[in-house]
Amino acid sequence: MRRIMRSVGGPPAVARASGFPYMPYLLVILAALLIPSCVAAQTAHKGAVLMNTTLAITSVLSAQQDAWNRHDLDAFMTGYWNSPELTFFSGAKEQHGWQATLDRYRATYTSPGHEMGKLEFSDLRIEILGTDAAFVRGAWRLTMSDGKTPHGVFTLVFRRFPEGWKIVHDHTSAAE
Repeated sequence: MRRIMRSVGGPPAVARASGFPYMPYLLVILAALLIPSCVAAQTAHKGAVLMNTTLAITSVLSAQQDAWNRHDLDAFMTGYWNSPELTFFSGAKEQHGWQATLDRYRATYTSPGHEMGKLEFSDLRIEILGTDAAFVRGAWRLTMSDGKTPHGVFTLVFRRFPEGWKIVHDHTSAAE
């Protein structure tokens, strides 16, 4: 249902049944205005997810540091995935499983002649790998009662579980 209309002194114009010949142009302009808004909303959402993930992981590491400094290994270990599939590498040794990792910490830091010292994490770099995974690099330093300061670097892989973010792999190296 189109009709040709003659405008005075110009080419013919096509009118639609709606009587508004500029509707296609209006739709293009409207889309041009709305698409950037949708993209901005998606970008803001991704930024919020990234920030929430970073805060959640930082919170796990902060809770671990606090637990360590209270000499509470059980609380420290809540940052790790409680599974036989947890992996922990330190030096040339591999531990497999949550219990083996806890046993290693106990033997190294709480057995007679050993101490836990005061732990500090620094230089944290968190890279989000997906909605349920993240990669964390950082440095650690212990301050012992005799003034010694063993230190090194670590790489962690975090996964998000229903109960929150947990370390599923820890590779810690001490400086020589």
